[in-house]
Amino acid sequence: MRHLGGIGLFILSIVDGSPIPTFSGPDILEAILAARRREPWYYYAGIATVGSVLGSYLTFRIARGAGLDYLNRKFGQRRVARLMEYFHHWGTGALAVSALLPFPFPTSAFFAIAGVLDYPLRMFLMIVTLARALRYGAIAIIASRYGRRFVVGMRHPGRHPGWVLAMAATAVIVTAVVILLARRMQSSGPEVSTDGNGTRGTGHGIRGSGFGNWG
Repeated sequence: MRHLGGIGLFILSIVDGSPIPTFSGPDILEAILAARRREPWYYYAGIATVGSVLGSYLTFRIARGAGLDYLNRKFGQRRVARLMEYFHHWGTGALAVSALLPFPFPTSAFFAIAGVLDYPLRMFLMIVTLARALRYGAIAIIASRYGRRFVVGMRHPGRHPGWVLAMAATAVIVTAVVILLARRMQSSGPEVSTDGNGTRGTGHGIRGSGFGNWG
């Protein structure tokens, strides 16, 4: 899709927010395009962010209407049960981390789980937009600065441990910032909770170790 430029990146980013696996395709494609420097880095970061948020919103809405059976069909009952438990424990933190980390992660599954559990749409869009903007912004800036070396490092991380360590350190720092902002944003507004079977309701939110409550 590299020959399609920004349009291809936009389409691939939408798909990345769905259950269809892209294997970090938007990240790699954005890095390739930004490394060419035909457009400013923020052009590609913006396109990838908008496409990804749109794809995640579609997954969220479809899952909200279809319910838990949709999750089990798309991702498998055992996997869904494990991810539901993780989401119950970490809440907004799980959503933020899954949307932020530029590595293969069950991101679309968390988008769908948020929809099934009736996670507040406004909060969902804010968290995903913030996380994706930071993610794609960082990739575009670094790719624009270091060019082909960074692209090769993303395609073959085992051959470039320095890049892997630098990306991991950046991910840890940015993740902490996103979670901190998420906790501040969720301090106001109605809370939503679910029982152990994923039933929607209102109450005091999911309790976990620090990030389980959402607003």
